[in-house]
Amino acid sequence: MDHLPEIDSESQLDELLTRPSPALVEFISSVSSPLVILGAGGKMGPTLAVLAKRAADAAHHPLDVIAVSRFGDHSLRNWLNSQGVTTIGCDLLDAQSVGQLPPSANILYLVGLKFGTAQNPAATWAMNTIVPARVMERYPRARIVGLSTGNVYPLSPADAGGSPETAPLTPLGDYPNAAVARERIFEFYSARNSTPVALLRLFYAVELRYGVLADIARKVFAGETIELANGRFNCIWQGDANEMALCSLTLTASPPTVWNLCRPETYSVREVASRFGELLGRAPRFAGVESPTALLGNAAPLCTKLGPPRVPLDAMQGLIAHWVKKGGRDLNRPTHFEVRDGKY
Repeated sequence: MDHLPEIDSESQLDELLTRPSPALVEFISSVSSPLVILGAGGKMGPTLAVLAKRAADAAHHPLDVIAVSRFGDHSLRNWLNSQGVTTIGCDLLDAQSVGQLPPSANILYLVGLKFGTAQNPAATWAMNTIVPARVMERYPRARIVGLSTGNVYPLSPADAGGSPETAPLTPLGDYPNAAVARERIFEFYSARNSTPVALLRLFYAVELRYGVLADIARKVFAGETIELANGRFNCIWQGDANEMALCSLTLTASPPTVWNLCRPETYSVREVASRFGELLGRAPRFAGVESPTALLGNAAPLCTKLGPPRVPLDAMQGLIAHWVKKGGRDLNRPTHFEVRDGKY
């Protein structure tokens, strides 16, 4: 990607996050209308929907992009509509409502519940198992890209390059195990109906308002202590993650294909915090020492298949440091990257 300018407003940030690459513009012409994005009201969904619409417009491809969510935030729904995205309010736990969703041959599934699991594990299990079953019953012939999570893996050796997609799924905690159950639901219905599915195990999408890098930067800037036990991590610029999710429609199959979604490198919490210290003029404060294991994924297969993500770590850090220093908005959705027991 070309040099990224400093971002001073959310409108500039949203424009950058939804700016399609030439490769996406070329690809999107192969996607039949409508493209339905389920769970589009979360952190990634809005920019993914607009990215798809901008790519289709650039390709002169008449693609209707439909964003489906409960849309408790009316301003978000209004923004999507202003960008040419069709919105549908829907409780995806309700079978009748799901049954009334429009037909589509291309589905992006972004639904999930993570934080608050410790207080309400039943809701987490319901959202991560009942909803995918409803969706797979509604769209048995569609190509479906399902967003999963790297939390399905147990901790792996920090110096081994991350868990491959073939690693055993034996994590700790309600949320990670509910995420494994979600994948099994997709697998079950894919086998039953020959539904083509690709599952993307995401490791930390990042932009300026949230994400593991933003969490570390804000801790450095505020003089807060950074725990080192979970000493390495993966991440990916949200714009890159959204592009790769869209292009993963070409990777769907039955039984489902499975891919780790992140940049191919693993990063040191200590080194990243130290670099933010330089950029922000603050000395980071650390606690503890790095454990020999961490939650990591090996993304080489997906990066080989679709091409590497475009935005490197240093560019992400520069943008985030500028944003934090100027007091840019924080979504207040910490990643809890330091958690090692699966309790979210």
